[in-house]
Amino acid sequence: MKKIIRKIHWILSAQFGIDLRRLARSLAGIPRYGLAWFRFRKSYQGRLDFLPCLSDWHEEGGTTQTEYFLQDLHVARAVHQANPQRHVDIGSRIDGFVAHLASFRDVEVFDIRPVTSAIEGVVFRQADLMNPPESLVDYCDSLSCLHALEHFGLGRYGDPINPQGYVAGFENMVKILQPLGTFYLAVPVGQERVEFNAHRVFDPLALVRLATAKGLTLKALAWVGADHKLTRAIEPQRDLDTLSGLDYSLGIFTFVKQ
Repeated sequence: MKKIIRKIHWILSAQFGIDLRRLARSLAGIPRYGLAWFRFRKSYQGRLDFLPCLSDWHEEGGTTQTEYFLQDLHVARAVHQANPQRHVDIGSRIDGFVAHLASFRDVEVFDIRPVTSAIEGVVFRQADLMNPPESLVDYCDSLSCLHALEHFGLGRYGDPINPQGYVAGFENMVKILQPLGTFYLAVPVGQERVEFNAHRVFDPLALVRLATAKGLTLKALAWVGADHKLTRAIEPQRDLDTLSGLDYSLGIFTFVKQ
């Protein structure tokens, strides 16, 4: 039941702009806002307009427990430590992970959608990784794709419908990477399924088998579960077995190309 309620809430808020939880908090905040306004008005003589913010009282001082925040920080720190010659990102968040990287190094970003803003430290190229140009073979020694591969082939971002699009995308990412290069990949993992057209949830064991078949070796594994905490695997195989039986987690894989 909780899963159904969370999905309904996501659809209403993210797709239709109807956030029932925020609405309830805002309505409950009206009396507090009115009392604060009158107290402020009594000791302030300047112009005073209405622009109420009614739900911020209930929020923490920043969003730090989302899987996006945790994955972006985790992988950005890894790239900083590795200090590769050329890092390429495929479809990760510009205002999250890419911004982290651009604060200390140059990064090239490939995405099927356009990015029209000029961003210091970021070179953008519009490209469909299910059908990339041949010039990208052995292009970089470090590659990231965070929360993007699961969308390939579902048409959500204007890409062509292809149930095997993620396989083509994965194969092409491996081609971009030079031998001994590092590939940082983050995708939803758990009981394998497609939640159309939002994303695909991967069986982590099957994903590692695919990576192995394409010449990659699993170097490290981390994951974010229902507790909203980042866990670094000490015994990756044991954690892969566990994750494959869960409903949903975020798997963060570090592969090396042989």
